[in-house]
Amino acid sequence: MSAYAELSEEHLMFQKSVRDFVNQEIAPRAAEIDRTDVFPHWAVEKLAGMGLLGLTFPEDVGGSGGDYLMYSIAMEEVARVSGSVALIMAAHVSLGTYPIYAFGNEEQKKKYLSDLAGGRKLGSFGLTEPGAGSDAGATRTRAERDGDQWVINGSKHWITNAGVAGTFVLTARTQPGHDVNGISAFIVEAGTPGLKIAKKEDKVGLRGSETNPLFFEDLRIPAGNLLGKEGEGFKQFMNTLDGGRISIGAMALGIAQGAFRAAMDYAREREQFGRPIADFQGIQFKLANMATEIEAARHLIYAAALLRDRGEVVTKYSAMAKLYASEVSMRATNEAIQIYGGNGYSREYPVERFWRDAKLTEIGEGTSEIQRIVIARELVREAAARTG
Repeated sequence: MSAYAELSEEHLMFQKSVRDFVNQEIAPRAAEIDRTDVFPHWAVEKLAGMGLLGLTFPEDVGGSGGDYLMYSIAMEEVARVSGSVALIMAAHVSLGTYPIYAFGNEEQKKKYLSDLAGGRKLGSFGLTEPGAGSDAGATRTRAERDGDQWVINGSKHWITNAGVAGTFVLTARTQPGHDVNGISAFIVEAGTPGLKIAKKEDKVGLRGSETNPLFFEDLRIPAGNLLGKEGEGFKQFMNTLDGGRISIGAMALGIAQGAFRAAMDYAREREQFGRPIADFQGIQFKLANMATEIEAARHLIYAAALLRDRGEVVTKYSAMAKLYASEVSMRATNEAIQIYGGNGYSREYPVERFWRDAKLTEIGEGTSEIQRIVIARELVREAAARTG
C-alpha cells in the first residue's frame, strides 16, 4: 500500500496544490539558483504567498493552521525540485520560528510570530559552534546578566539563513561549567549592535541557501529576550530538533524523489544497443531499489509526522526517519548519476545537483552517526522501562 493511501482528501488536495506551485514557480529556476549561488528572495516571497512559511502555526499567530504532516508533504514537494529552497524553508519553520512558538511567552509571541509566520521576516537557529557540533552541550558562547540586559559573547558556525534572517534564536551558556542545564536560549534581532555576520560559506551543494558564521561581541539584548526560563535552552533545542529531523528527512525524501523521476525519464529515453536502457535488467534493478527505498522512507517520515501531530514524543521516530531518508537520498542520487552515465557527471543535467544537495541531509541536524546514537539510546530506555 502506498503511503499516499494514508493521506486524507485534505492532505491530497494540499499536496497537489503545492506540487503545482513548485512545478510552475520554483522548478524553472532551480538550476539557476544553484548556478548563481544567489539567495532567491523571489522564492521566499512566493513561499510566503502560499502560506508555507507559517504552515505549522495557528492562524491566530499569523500562521496557516496546518499540521506537521502537511509540512512534511510540502518539504518533499519543494525539495523535489530545489534542495536550496527547501532548506531555506526548513530552517525558517522548524528551527527559527518553532522555538518562539513553543517556548516563548505571550509578549514574545506577539512581537515576533506574526512577521515570521507570515514570511515577512525569516528566522534562523544558532546552535552549532566551531567546537560544539555533534556535542551541542559543549556550547562556549556566554551570556551574562547585566541589570536589565544580557551580554552575549562567542560565535556560531554553519547557521542557515544567517545572512538574510530578521530574527535569530540561539543558545548561550549562562552558568559556568559543562552542564547542559547551564545553557539558555535567547531571541536576537538582526541589526543588533555586536552581532556580526561573517562571509557566507562556499558550499558544495544547496548553494542558494545562505549559511554563515555568527560572531557576538558584547552583544546586548533586553532581559526579556530570554526564551523560556534560564537553563532550559538545551532541552528546548533538543525538542526543536525532534521536529527538525522530520523536516530534513522530508527534504532528503524530496531530493531522492526528484533524482528518481529524472533517472526514470532518462532511462526510458536513452537508447543503447538499439533499445531504451530501461529495458535492461541492470538499470531496472537500480530503479526498483530506488523506488522501494523511497517509499519506505516516505512511510517513516509520515509516521513520525503523524505522531508529532498527536502530541507524542517522536525522538526515536524522527531520528529513524531522518537517518533512513538521508541515506536513501544519497544512494538514490548516486544511482541516478550512474544511470545517466557520463551525462550524469555534467552540470547540464539535474542529477549531479541532487547528489550534491543530498549530502548535507546526512550531516545537518545531527549526523547519521548521531542519529544511530539517539535511536539506540531510546531503544535501551524503552527496554529498561518494560522490564522495570
